Amino acid sequence: MAEYTEEHARSGIGAPLPAIETWPNQYPGYTITIEFPEFTSVCPKTGLPDFANVVIEYLPDKLCLEMKSLKMYLLGYRNLGIFTENAVNRILEDVVAACQPVSATVTGKFTARGGMSSTIVARWPK
Repeated sequence: MAEYTEEHARSGIGAPLPAIETWPNQYPGYTITIEFPEFTSVCPKTGLPDFANVVIEYLPDKLCLEMKSLKMYLLGYRNLGIFTENAVNRILEDVVAACQPVSATVTGKFTARGGMSSTIVARWPK
């Protein structure tokens, strides 16, 4: 079996995805949790699909994520070759860039493939 390469490792990190829109927050001090149980992406080496329940939890500051644009953004991963760890971290980076929350956590609970499952958690601030 061929080695994993630096190209595999970087795959999908800079790929263009739909923009995440926002709207002005009206209230301070509350948490928003968004679940997307139909997340899919593709392993950049094997081409096999990865399935996950992605949970985005954030404490908004001045902006909130607009749900339809967030859904279109997450659907953009469907045919994207990206490692699961990179997908979760990229989602966190893009959420933070879009709405500049007080704090945010993205959790990807990936279903079993080959008898193993994984859960990746990325937090901001780091």
